[in-house]
Amino acid sequence: MKLSPTLAGLRTYPFVRLTEAKQRLAAAGVDFVDFGVGEPREETPAFIREALAAAIEPLSTYPSADGLPELRAAIAGWARRRFGVALDPDREIVPTLGSKEAIFHLAQVVAGDVVATPTPAYPVYERGAAFAGKALLELPLEAARGFLPDLDAVPADIWESVGVLWLNYPNNPTAATAPIAFYERAAALARDHDFVLASDEAYSELYFGTEAPASALQVADRTNVLVFNTLSKRSSMPGYRSGFAAGDAELIAALKRYRPNVGTAPPTFVQRAAVTAWGDEEHVVETRARYAAKRDVILPALRRVGLEPAGGDASFFLWLRVPADGDAEAFALRLLDELGIVVAPGPFFGPGGEGHVRAALVPTLDECRRAAQLLESFA
Repeated sequence: MKLSPTLAGLRTYPFVRLTEAKQRLAAAGVDFVDFGVGEPREETPAFIREALAAAIEPLSTYPSADGLPELRAAIAGWARRRFGVALDPDREIVPTLGSKEAIFHLAQVVAGDVVATPTPAYPVYERGAAFAGKALLELPLEAARGFLPDLDAVPADIWESVGVLWLNYPNNPTAATAPIAFYERAAALARDHDFVLASDEAYSELYFGTEAPASALQVADRTNVLVFNTLSKRSSMPGYRSGFAAGDAELIAALKRYRPNVGTAPPTFVQRAAVTAWGDEEHVVETRARYAAKRDVILPALRRVGLEPAGGDASFFLWLRVPADGDAEAFALRLLDELGIVVAPGPFFGPGGEGHVRAALVPTLDECRRAAQLLESFA
């Protein structure tokens, strides 16, 4: 069978390799603690589940690609309360099936021969570019710069060929955040060179400090700016697949033209549950507290085995330097084989991840306690 050359040439999605390793452990009867894949395992709050059940109707019709007006209004209300920005629900917001599919498809919607991505990074930016036939420009994230790419190091003629610049803060995998001034600089470049500043803000509501992360929606001029967010992390709803894109009205109009072709509108009953989720903050505060409790348990134990925090203070990730900047994959395999503790090797996220591993704070608090005890025997 003839396959797409892009698909045929694509290396295995890194987390598929991790899943295969876990399956081997499970087959051998090993009870492992999984800090590898960043999939929330917190229970979806009961009031959201009840809203979903109440929204299921006897007649199920195709959902509109534009999304329910009441959901767009709920997202606009949340953005106003959270970031102090005024979004037009009809022109500047479109609900998405989670955020991953919209992130993947963006390179097919806009022009430009190049997609600029950070490294290390979430793999979907690169893969979306590949399937759209776009070249990749990798922008290193370095601790010395606070894990912010050096935008001024890119020559003007290169920016002219860029169609999308991806930013992701709070960052996966480094857990760093970005200040408004950085977003303003990126947005100015986007206007000057007519590319899209695409900001993936899936972890905006998960942070451990006292200052909530900023958003690219807060720039003074949202021309050429597009922000993606989701309920997967904020409201522990990964299986609901409910997110949104918001920003420049012309970009939102382009997405609305594109999306009926790929059939990715969220089901109506999920959208109605999402209205309820975006309208409540109490459950988000409780979720942050649970992640903080898990971090307090596992981080000291990880440090005792030589893993040093090397990233920021947001998301639900710990970005950790392996001892002596050693082989991250070898260190991860030791943890897996000797203790049954799963972490993600930094190189899974691109060439900027060498010498690091990422731990996602998704196991239960009791599992984190068990992992901390297991780490006491690691030498």
